[in-house]
Amino acid sequence: MDAESEAIISDLAQLLQAIEFSAYKHRAQKRKDADASPYINHPIAVATILATVGAVTDATVLIAAVLHDTLEDTETTPAELEDRFGPEVRGLVEEMTDDKRLPKAERKRLQVEHAPGNSAKAKLIKLADKIANVRDVTLTPPSDWSLERRREYLDWTQDVMAGCRGVNPGLEACYDEALAGGRLKLGIKVEGGGLRLYSL
Repeated sequence: MDAESEAIISDLAQLLQAIEFSAYKHRAQKRKDADASPYINHPIAVATILATVGAVTDATVLIAAVLHDTLEDTETTPAELEDRFGPEVRGLVEEMTDDKRLPKAERKRLQVEHAPGNSAKAKLIKLADKIANVRDVTLTPPSDWSLERRREYLDWTQDVMAGCRGVNPGLEACYDEALAGGRLKLGIKVEGGGLRLYSL
């Protein structure tokens, strides 16, 4: 087996280890949709979007995508991530992590503020994450979210994504399509560059 083949196998093995690690860390968590889907579905979806829509083959990005919520939503520590997956993966996951000690509105404001300064690899993950979330809020939203809250979430993602453009045209086009479809589904029609709300 040549060195390139060995590297590919090593990358695949580490990606599978990351999926297993993330599944274990999120094992008790559910998504907020009506079916209470297993939480691990989300990070796997983010990595899948990166690979299939964005044609991303960088194993570090895909591994970090699978792990991107572990610091924020589980008891995982940065040191644990670095020990298992290396400093670059740890750094990318840290870029994706909100400070849960802050109020939610402040965390959302900071995501918008920090997005332009994120690394290119972190922006890729953010794009895929927001694509997955826009799709979920449109089609399988949290059971306790009002229509207005879902609309506001879509608008907020657009503010975050404005700071993430220029890294992957395929992902950006996919986000734009998901956002437009979501707005149409939720009764928001874009006219002349502005938004107009329609009752469903």
